[in-house]
Amino acid sequence: MKFTKMQGIGNDYVYVNCFEENIKNPSKLSIAISDRHFGVGSDGLIMIMPSEVADARMRIFNADGSEAQMCGNGIRCVAKYLYECGLKKSNQLTIETSAGIKIIELTTVNGNVTQVRVEMGSPKLLRNDIPMFGENKQVINEPLLVNDTVLYITCVSMGNPHCITFVDNVDLINLDVTGKAIENHDLFPERINAHFVQQISADKVKMRTWERGSGETLACGTGAVATGVACVLNNLTEKIIQTQLPGGNLTVEWTDNNTYMTGPAEFVFTGKWDEDKSQ
Repeated sequence: MKFTKMQGIGNDYVYVNCFEENIKNPSKLSIAISDRHFGVGSDGLIMIMPSEVADARMRIFNADGSEAQMCGNGIRCVAKYLYECGLKKSNQLTIETSAGIKIIELTTVNGNVTQVRVEMGSPKLLRNDIPMFGENKQVINEPLLVNDTVLYITCVSMGNPHCITFVDNVDLINLDVTGKAIENHDLFPERINAHFVQQISADKVKMRTWERGSGETLACGTGAVATGVACVLNNLTEKIIQTQLPGGNLTVEWTDNNTYMTGPAEFVFTGKWDEDKSQ
C-alpha cells in the first residue's frame, strides 16, 4: 500500500489515496501505522476517497483507531494533495467530511500550495451538540470539577467536540493528567478534545491541545477554530485572531455565523506499507 505522510503545523497524519488503494480495515491500520516506534508514526490515518457530492471525501481515524468527523489540519493537507498530485487541479475545492461538505480556497505559487483557507461552518453551541450531560443549554465559562480542581470551561462543536479552558500560563499545564481527565470525564459520553488557552492580546492567543484518541498533539485545526469562538463568547478577543500552537500558527475568523481557518500544509515523505503488519 502506497502512502504519503503530511503535516499541518505539526499535526501529522498518514494519507492514503483511496482513488487507487483499497483499505479493508482502516481502524486497525490506523493503530498499527500511527505507532511511532513500530509504525510510520503519526496522529492517525486519513483516507482520500472519491465522492458523489464533492471533489473528494476524507475519512479520519485517530491513533487509537476511533473515527473522527473532521480534522482542520488534515483537510488542508488533503486539499494540497488533491491539487499538487493532479487529482483536482482547481484553486477552489469541495471536500466531503462526516461533518458536512467544506469549501477550500488554495493560495498557490508556481504550482505549489502555500496556504489553505477552509470554510469550517457554523459552530454548534448547544449542550446536546457537544454532547455533554447537564442542564444549561450552552456551556460558557461553566465550572467543571477535574481531579479535585474546579476549572471553568466553554464547549463548542465544530464537527468534533471541544472543551476550552482559559489559563494564565499554558506551559504549566500537565496535559497528560488534566487533558486525559477532561477527555474521559463522566459528563462527556463520547469523550472530548481538551484545549488550554492563554490570552496574549485582543487578536492573539496561545494554546495547547489534548486530542481524544491521540493524546497531546502539536496542533488541532478544529480546536483552534473552537477556541476562537470561545474567546468571542467570553468577550476576550476580536473575531479574527492568530492562534499560536506548539507546531505553528493558524488564523481563525468567525464572521456572519461562519468560521474560517487559514494555515499551511506540507508533504513529509512517501512510502510503502506492508499490509501484513496490520493484519
